Amino acid sequence: MRSPIVRPPRLRRKIGGLCAALIVGVLGSATVLVAPDSQAAESTLGRAAAQSGRYFGTAIASGKLGDSTYTTIAAREFDSVTAENEMKIDATEPQQGQFNFTAADRVYNWAVQNGKQVRGHTLAWHSQQPGWMQNLSGSALRQAMINHINGVMAHYKGKIAQWDVVNEAFADGTSGARRDSNLQRTGNDWIEVAFRTARAADPAAKLCYNDYNVENWNWAKTQAMYAMVRDFKQRGVPIDCVGFQAHFNSGSPYDSNFRTTLQSFAALGVDVAITELDIQGASPTTYANVTNDCLAVPRCLGITVWGVRDTDSWRAEQTPLLFNGDGSKKPAYTSVLNALNAVSPGPTPTPTPPPGSGQIKGIASGRCLDVPGASTADGTQVQLWDCNNRANQQWTHTATGELRVYGDKCLDAAGTGNGARVQIYSCWGGDNQKWRNSDGSIVGVQSGLCLDAVANGTANGTQIQLYSCWNGANQRWTRT
Repeated sequence: MRSPIVRPPRLRRKIGGLCAALIVGVLGSATVLVAPDSQAAESTLGRAAAQSGRYFGTAIASGKLGDSTYTTIAAREFDSVTAENEMKIDATEPQQGQFNFTAADRVYNWAVQNGKQVRGHTLAWHSQQPGWMQNLSGSALRQAMINHINGVMAHYKGKIAQWDVVNEAFADGTSGARRDSNLQRTGNDWIEVAFRTARAADPAAKLCYNDYNVENWNWAKTQAMYAMVRDFKQRGVPIDCVGFQAHFNSGSPYDSNFRTTLQSFAALGVDVAITELDIQGASPTTYANVTNDCLAVPRCLGITVWGVRDTDSWRAEQTPLLFNGDGSKKPAYTSVLNALNAVSPGPTPTPTPPPGSGQIKGIASGRCLDVPGASTADGTQVQLWDCNNRANQQWTHTATGELRVYGDKCLDAAGTGNGARVQIYSCWGGDNQKWRNSDGSIVGVQSGLCLDAVANGTANGTQIQLYSCWNGANQRWTRT
């Protein structure tokens, strides 16, 4: 049976057809797929952010999913969800070796049913550990950490866009030292072990380090985190992204050098994300500045605010969010929406797709998008394979954005999250079968995620999935 997929209302902006641009060099007469332009301002945060390939998310608490005002705002405005507490260690493994995902699944299922991607938060942290873990130390604690990461990631394998693998491992203040936690006392390599364990557990997930008070480029804590990420990248430790919590307040105010911080980390070869944003007093100017900082950095994946309304915030007395307790929009909401909608449009594409059929070749692999064994069965996951010009590698671009093979089968996304399989399925006109192009990437209209060769694979048989767009060579394609 086919996996169920979410089919939200179509985006209001008009999606242009696929178009081709000639590229010169080793690919000869191949054509690069070019992005369509958004034609009008969007009226919600998620859709406005999607215009630039980013998300705008919120933290969700399972206990508030019965509040209709809460869920109405969350469903309408945001396209990414982080479980506020439900995926933390004490919630998911209350007894050693006994996992409980009831509350976490409630948040995850609500998100997926409402067409949203999910960020996982968090796998290894000195805080909110259950009593049994607090009582461990040394090798026993190290193994418990590894087991916990494996257990949680196995449950959500292929379903989570990003994981905060390690949270808040650096000390506050001016020392630039690691936090003196029970995890740190298992050995200075504990963070590296956590990331290597996470990569093996779910190769499709983006793996993030997440911390607070690291937004100011001049702070010792920021520089210590930067040195760790640089070291990890140099040594091949699998870190994909860095999360900046961005809890701005009088003790940790916003500074305009936050953009320098984001740019500096991105230059190391990692994505960046604003993961827990709240701003004391909800200054419209500061909210707009933070939004523009993310928009100015191509590798900024998106923004998550830590709660829906002020009354849902962990620091409600500071009124730090975009919605008042009654659900009404604050001036900061308008400033963020305007900033997201002010992204400069690109060139207008040619609306008509190129005629006929052709192969779609991966830039990284030099291999073609292929239906295994020339199968015509619904649900067959597509792969990379040596280009052979046969019918199972001939894709026709339609005026509605479909990619058809065999005439009546469409390239089809079986979900909307990172790791969702990309398969063939009988054409039925859904947005999960429509694709737009973004400077050589192929992006799902429904999900906003890119066609991706799993784990940067280039070999015959490498499967194709959806994954957050990051402009990697395994997400870039030409039509020949």
